[in-house]
Amino acid sequence: MHPPADADARRAIAPVICYPNDSLPAPDLALYRAARDGADKTGEVLVPPRDARAFRVPAGHVFRISPVEGPQVGDLNLWNAHDLSERFYSGKSRALHGTHLTTGERMWSSFPHLRPMATIIEDTLSWYGIDQYGGSVHDVIGTRCDPYTGNLLSGTQYHHCCHSNLTRALAYETGMSLHEAEPHVHDVLNVFMCTGFTRDTGQYFMKASPVRPGDHLDFFAEIDLLGALSACPGGDCSSEHSSDAAACHPLLVEVFAPQPGALDGWTSPPVNGYDRSHGR
Repeated sequence: MHPPADADARRAIAPVICYPNDSLPAPDLALYRAARDGADKTGEVLVPPRDARAFRVPAGHVFRISPVEGPQVGDLNLWNAHDLSERFYSGKSRALHGTHLTTGERMWSSFPHLRPMATIIEDTLSWYGIDQYGGSVHDVIGTRCDPYTGNLLSGTQYHHCCHSNLTRALAYETGMSLHEAEPHVHDVLNVFMCTGFTRDTGQYFMKASPVRPGDHLDFFAEIDLLGALSACPGGDCSSEHSSDAAACHPLLVEVFAPQPGALDGWTSPPVNGYDRSHGR
């Protein structure tokens, strides 16, 4: 197909941000960080390599994800602890904040709730920024490695990809069967994963994560949360995932409770105020 005569002019039209976020309610990071600094650790969960574990975080508490032995990425799902139909909405979080999340940005929940579930209050990899390839860290563009795509592309039956790991973790935590749990597993926050899109073909790429032991990502729980984290079979995702070939390491989830009075004046965000009449 030959380009039209005005092709260059059409390409030169300046982009417009779809969802200007200046009017988003701003988190009180100073309050959240002060609450974290005085908090007491109440529990931890160690996520084994190529597996997942569930954890619970009450509203107002902080949870931290960190690698403990070597570079490792994780796939994170969040649900309302009392209603699994309210879950992390990666697509809307991407639309509101961008392809990768960092300090001060939020994990938003699904319709019709659309409210903050968790706020990132510290990211030790925030220095990475966007590299020469367009890569950055903690993406909301990849869906999670899964056995269905593996089967589609290579005919494999691999059972320790993040989708399956999260399914097992949720089923174990809730008592649901695997078939009951699987529909609740959703697109993830790819914690510590370094990703982007190629400039020429627009394909999703991954590269070696810059994370190292000592790094961490801290989240403030805006509502009562049930979480599940998978230690991806891709390890640091420098070569491949959905196989047992990569070197993999555990991930640690720690939960911290603020001191009494540390969050005076703070309340958990209400569900979205849209009246749901949909024009009727």
